[in-house]
Amino acid sequence: MMTAYIFPGQGSQYVGMGKDLCDQFPEAKKYFDKADSILGFSLSKICFEGPEKELKQTKNTQPAIFLHSIALWNLLKPTDASMVAGHSLGEYSALVAADAISFADALTLVRLRGELMQQAGIENPGTMAAIVGLEAAVVGEITKKACEAGIVQPANFNSPGQIVISGSVEGVRKAMEIAKERGAKLVKELVVSGAFHSPLMQSAKDKLKEALERTDIRDAKLPVYANVTAQSVLKAVDIKKLLFEQVTSPVRWEETVTNMCSAGAVKFIEVGPGKVLQGLVKRTVATVEISGIDKAMDVKI
Repeated sequence: MMTAYIFPGQGSQYVGMGKDLCDQFPEAKKYFDKADSILGFSLSKICFEGPEKELKQTKNTQPAIFLHSIALWNLLKPTDASMVAGHSLGEYSALVAADAISFADALTLVRLRGELMQQAGIENPGTMAAIVGLEAAVVGEITKKACEAGIVQPANFNSPGQIVISGSVEGVRKAMEIAKERGAKLVKELVVSGAFHSPLMQSAKDKLKEALERTDIRDAKLPVYANVTAQSVLKAVDIKKLLFEQVTSPVRWEETVTNMCSAGAVKFIEVGPGKVLQGLVKRTVATVEISGIDKAMDVKI
């Protein structure tokens, strides 16, 4: 029975995350302490106490979720992992789980990625919106048409009929208008600090490239399903290229899940805060076994 381990991205954070892990498991506390030391500030305090406004800042959210996921992964030390994947930021957690990047290097990259994306959101303001109830091809047509008003493209193909679009405020709002006309069940603008996975993140992408080139990335020991291609990747050179492309490319999550199932995955375990990915997997493939590990009570050692 093949098991896929999956790691959440931005939006899954909550104040208090990881505190029970550190209280009950010295091994987990070591990771939180190590993160504080590497970053030079108390990320653990932001995780445990907030305030929420500070935790929700992209530059803090991304390393916080990554840290929580990897502390859990190292408590579990699973021997049944056949493949891994992560949603956007979660791809970095998946790569650490596959031993392609060290914890310290990935944490540094994730913090930088968060800072650069937050900065790009200030320099090139944009927004994102969820569209529910339309097929991917239709959303593609809509965004193409809405480009007359401004930059907009699909950003996350999350599950059948659930797609997030991203771009300039004008482009996204025009696409929202057309989506309503085309019969979408729900069209909702999201509260975000930038137009993630769109061309408005180009400055973040360019600066992240320099850091990626300096980072020691190894061949993965497990197949890692990449956001950009929804295919498995093992070679270090490909991993580096895909992490660079990921910043402005759509997250092909629905396809990732179906491809993992085609490769033999019958069980999905989400490692990290929240249950977002469990819901997306359930809506994509109803036949697989799905569970999550978030809190200390979920950890069976």
